[in-house]
Amino acid sequence: MEPLSIAIGMVIVLLGLIFARMPIALAMAMVGAGGYMLLGSPYALVAYLSTAWVDKFMSYEFAIVPLFILMGHLATRSGISGAIFAASNAWIGHLRGGLAMASVAGCAMFGSISGSSLATASTMARVALPEMRKHGYSGALASGSLAAGGTLGILIPPSVVLIIYALLTEQNIVKLFLSATVPGILAVIGFFIAISIYVRLFPSEGPTHERASMAVRLKSLAGIWHVVAIFVIVLGGIYGGFFTPAEGASVGVVLMLIAGVATRGLNARSILDCLIDTAGSTAMIFAIVFGADIFNVALALSRMPTDVAAFFATADVAPMVVMAGIIVFYLVMGCLMDSLSMILLTVPVFFPTIMALDFGLTPEHQAMWFGIISLVVVEMGLITPPVGMNLFVIQSMAKDIPTKEIFRGTIPFVLAELCRIALLVAFPVLSFWLVDVMAG
Repeated sequence: MEPLSIAIGMVIVLLGLIFARMPIALAMAMVGAGGYMLLGSPYALVAYLSTAWVDKFMSYEFAIVPLFILMGHLATRSGISGAIFAASNAWIGHLRGGLAMASVAGCAMFGSISGSSLATASTMARVALPEMRKHGYSGALASGSLAAGGTLGILIPPSVVLIIYALLTEQNIVKLFLSATVPGILAVIGFFIAISIYVRLFPSEGPTHERASMAVRLKSLAGIWHVVAIFVIVLGGIYGGFFTPAEGASVGVVLMLIAGVATRGLNARSILDCLIDTAGSTAMIFAIVFGADIFNVALALSRMPTDVAAFFATADVAPMVVMAGIIVFYLVMGCLMDSLSMILLTVPVFFPTIMALDFGLTPEHQAMWFGIISLVVVEMGLITPPVGMNLFVIQSMAKDIPTKEIFRGTIPFVLAELCRIALLVAFPVLSFWLVDVMAG
């Protein structure tokens, strides 16, 4: 059988297993192992597996993943989400739709510490959802703003998925963190605009409430100074070259632990729970990464990624058409798969294809641009039915809000995301402008 036919068969079987609800890590590992044996031999597969696990996960670069996950769990259990929302509410909560905007702002701040979309959505929902419902916000706007705000955790640094993309494509993690900053800010602005338009069309769904006094506003900042300090020290230290991303993650863990204990948000039991949760999350991510590695090595043996890249490089197809096709693929598949699995499964094929095309950018800029677009589009999958993970997180916490209402509430934010994607495609410089500025 031709190698390309085997590769196509592998993809079809994998998608079938995923749609049959087999765990993605197991599906990729099984299909990859089968393809490896067909393209090589069983002995070659055994030889690869005997060293691949150690080579993959005993590396210094992968240490950053569990460290940032631990930092996120410590932030979640330390109770800083309440202080973050209180500060956001004090400054902008009095506006029409202001509580929804405060929820998005709170998600952005919490996401910059946790690096996880699901953790951001669930943690902020516990604090913000009851407050919005108490002030008369509709179920659609309350749930939609929290589900959409939760997606900011995947892009605003530090982001675990962004780290995985950097490791897959051998890109500089620090530069990718910088390149995600402007698109992350655009997301917050876009969500604010979406909320503003929504509450003007449906004023009763996002009522105003009393403006907080300046004394209350200033007092609210006192509750989040340590969050801001940790963010500045960790990311500022990484961007400034004072320490590596892994060292920065270690510093962040220590600072978050100190802050949590000092504010009495953490105790011995909650710290132990954080360690257990981190071990579970890391094991899940590493299992997916390893399954994807076996699958992608088998694809590499078939030369499918190289052949696809060569085909589009020589075909009479405009590069932007190829990019548009990839975006549409991500939009469709993002409704059915989680973000990490999507990145691990598709980047080894799509990245060589994009890098073989001429967009008028340097290779480094092109890699950053594609990475940001990929994450933004995959991010949308978290709030699009039928398998939008953030939607189900919010639904599990808002039993009184019908599923149809939650889906309706995400529509303005999906439209805002589509506008952001169009901006990033039309103006690639948005993805690497800050990197060039910091580089001087």
